[in-house]
Amino acid sequence: MAVFSDFRFLLLLAALVFIYIQMRLFATQSEYAERLAATVASENDCTRQTRLLIDQISMQQGRIVALEEEKKRRDLECGQLKDLVQDLERKGLEKLMDKVQVPVAAVVIMACNRADYLERTIKSVLKYQKSVASKYPVFVSQDGTNPSVKRMALSYDQLTYMQHLDYEPVHTERPGELIAYYKIARHYKWALDELFNKHKFNRVIILEDDMEIALDFFDYFEAAADLLDKDKSIMAVSSWNDNGQKQFVSDPYSLYRSDFFPGLGWMLTKSTWDELSPKWPKFTYWDDWLRLKENHQGRQFIRPEVCRTYNFGEHGSSLGQFFKQYLEPIKLNDIKVDWKSMNLTYLMEDNYKSYFAELLKAAKPVSATDAILKTRNIAGDVRIQYNDQPDFEYIADQFGVFTEWKDGIPRTAYKGVVVFRYNSRRIFLVGPNSLKQLGIYDL
Repeated sequence: MAVFSDFRFLLLLAALVFIYIQMRLFATQSEYAERLAATVASENDCTRQTRLLIDQISMQQGRIVALEEEKKRRDLECGQLKDLVQDLERKGLEKLMDKVQVPVAAVVIMACNRADYLERTIKSVLKYQKSVASKYPVFVSQDGTNPSVKRMALSYDQLTYMQHLDYEPVHTERPGELIAYYKIARHYKWALDELFNKHKFNRVIILEDDMEIALDFFDYFEAAADLLDKDKSIMAVSSWNDNGQKQFVSDPYSLYRSDFFPGLGWMLTKSTWDELSPKWPKFTYWDDWLRLKENHQGRQFIRPEVCRTYNFGEHGSSLGQFFKQYLEPIKLNDIKVDWKSMNLTYLMEDNYKSYFAELLKAAKPVSATDAILKTRNIAGDVRIQYNDQPDFEYIADQFGVFTEWKDGIPRTAYKGVVVFRYNSRRIFLVGPNSLKQLGIYDL
């Protein structure tokens, strides 16, 4: 019995020891679990801190790169401004803009990366600008950083250099479009804003770096400036005729109104630019944009029969389009016209409609069929009726003049009438509504 009691005591003691061990073990496990949870939390926090630090470092590195790029850009711009200031000081812009002589217009040559073309254009301009320098201060506006173009422009004391630095990427609206045309549009806006708003010119003549000018170029624009100021129905004056090829022109004294913007050597006023600048296109083909009816709003353009500019730019952003057929054969005027003695009031809107109508009335009607053969046997001017665009293209193609239309307007047309010379006589291609628009009902 005593042995049994001792055995129960030992069992009880063992149970107590077991319970104690289990309690210690549970306490140890709980403490380990708490330490493990704390360690995991600490590790997670450390990971978050590390990631945050990495993100901050990445952001700082991005800012450093951006700041470095901005510094490079600012350094380049400062360098360009320094060069420009030195150029202005050296050439004395105040002398070019004689305060006694108010300039007729600034002349800007738009350039990019064709130093050889630019040199030819500058020499042509300065050849005739020398005697009227105070009336026509000359600028070269370069788009980009081509060093040869910059050196070329800065080598001439008679002109002022401007530089357009455009770092904004180009996003074309349609696949396959040339980025160059977008950049050209931006350059035009920048240059014209500079000349009108910063330099305060009242008029600007725009040339491109692949043009030569005629000997009466400046006298022509001086005479036309008066028209531009007095007649607000004239949007711009151009020195160009799309159908100005040698075989289609003969009279250097003849000027016309046109509903089609000619471009290629043209003058506009500040008031017109104030209207155009805010809506100037960021997309391609700014000249086609200017030809839209909604943009010229019924206003017209003055153009000569014989061109006062010649475009020799076979190689450029237009890839030589039309050059051999339409540009190379252009006749550049070689007769000194005394524009100051010319009475140009017939070009005013109130006078021109009746003046042009009389020219049409005096022309002899010829049918479109075999038009060339028929006109050879007629003395004097000729008018040929066309019914629609395909009909016009058929007739124009017989003679070899431009068949292209823009926004429903044939090149060079006035009230739908395209006029050119054939064996010195005028040929009028007359649209289906042209006579009615001109108030002619008795032909």
